[in-house]
Amino acid sequence: MMRIPMKVDYGVRALLELAMHYGQGRIQTSEIAYRQGIPEAYLNQLMPTLNKVGFVCSRRGPQGGHALAMEPADISLGVLMSTLEKNTPPLDCFIHPNDCILSDFCAQKEVWRLVEDTVQNVLNNITLADLSQRQSQFDSHRIYQI
Repeated sequence: MMRIPMKVDYGVRALLELAMHYGQGRIQTSEIAYRQGIPEAYLNQLMPTLNKVGFVCSRRGPQGGHALAMEPADISLGVLMSTLEKNTPPLDCFIHPNDCILSDFCAQKEVWRLVEDTVQNVLNNITLADLSQRQSQFDSHRIYQI
């Protein structure tokens, strides 16, 4: 089973929150953290990274906050994941095929390559716009307790 690193999970959630409010102005870190259940201290460390790589425009101060720097449809989960967390192949022989004497004749390598390619294809074809639309559908059926 593929494991999603916490940095990617929180990054996607933060950007999803911004995508759901795209074009409506900036959102403060505390608000994103509250709505998405992300520890604010962790988010304070993550947002500069998202800003630096160009996903977010951030501004400090009383009128500050964060907004997406590009259209939600232009940010795929594949790009987001590879930006936040170095993609590591499922087998070391994908990187160093000469280190394994079975590399050229390995049935399981073919299976893991197919799994990896399939996962990457799915991630590259789902955008923040898609997630935002799905989240809106879930939210319309959820009762908030504030």
